[in-house]
Formats: sequence, C-alpha cells, structure tokens
Amino acid sequence: ACSDLSRSSCDECLQNVSCLWCDTNKTCVDYPVRHVLPPASLCSLPKARWGVCWLNVEALIIAIAVVAGLLLVSTAAFCCYCCYCRRCAKSSPEDDEERLVQKREERRLQALQRKHERKVKHDEIRKKYGLLQDSDNPYSRFENE
Repeated sequence: ACSDLSRSSCDECLQNVSCLWCDTNKTCVDYPVRHVLPPASLCSLPKARWGVCWLNVEALIIAIAVVAGLLLVSTAAFCCYCCYCRRCAKSSPEDDEERLVQKREERRLQALQRKHERKVKHDEIRKKYGLLQDSDNPYSRFENE
C-alpha cells in the first residue's frame, strides 16, 4: 500500500502510519518494523519523515530523548524534594523545644561544674596562704603583730 503512494506527496504518504517518506528520492516505503530506526540503506535519518512531514526522523529522536531526559530529571528532583520535606517534617516544634530545653540543662550543669572547680581551686590557694578558716572552728583568734 505504501509503495503505491511513491510518486505522490509527503502528506498523502504519511496519512498511513505504517509508511515512511524518503525525501531524497521522493518515495513512500513501508516502515521497517523489525528495526527501531530505518536503516541507512533505505533512507538516511535526516531525509526520512515519519508521522509528520515537517519533522525528520533524526530530529524526532532528539526531541523524544530531550523530553524523556527532562521527565527523568524532574522526577528525580521531585523525589529528592519530597524526601527532604519528609525529613524536615519529622522534626516537629515539640521536638525542637525539647532539644532546646535539654541543651539549656546541659549548659547549666556545665556552668555549675566549672563554678565548683573554681571554688575548689580558690580554696586551695586560700589554704596555701592561710586565708582559709577551718570549717571546724569558724571563730579564730585575731593576732596582732
């Protein structure tokens, strides 16, 4: 059926979806269904038309590859965004508040520990120079020299 339309126009040939128009020799041939792409012996890709006359097979393949690539990249970006949002959503305000309270308590305990260490150090210095009064006898005799 396609070979009957060989000397007609591209539009008439491509009305049948199983036909391929070769612009080189203006022939209409059956699309080689065993091959994904028409072989170069039948017609070169830049000169082959399938589906529409204004778009050659080579440009059609490039356009399909670009659209497929954009779909894959956008799907991957969407999945990454969703995973990121889920991770952010797991952190609720109550958890944040609890973490802040816990950090505040840790800082308070560290400050108390440092204060105790300073007091011990100062007491050692006072004891060394005789400025520390004994806790057993807080009243000591004042000696005048």
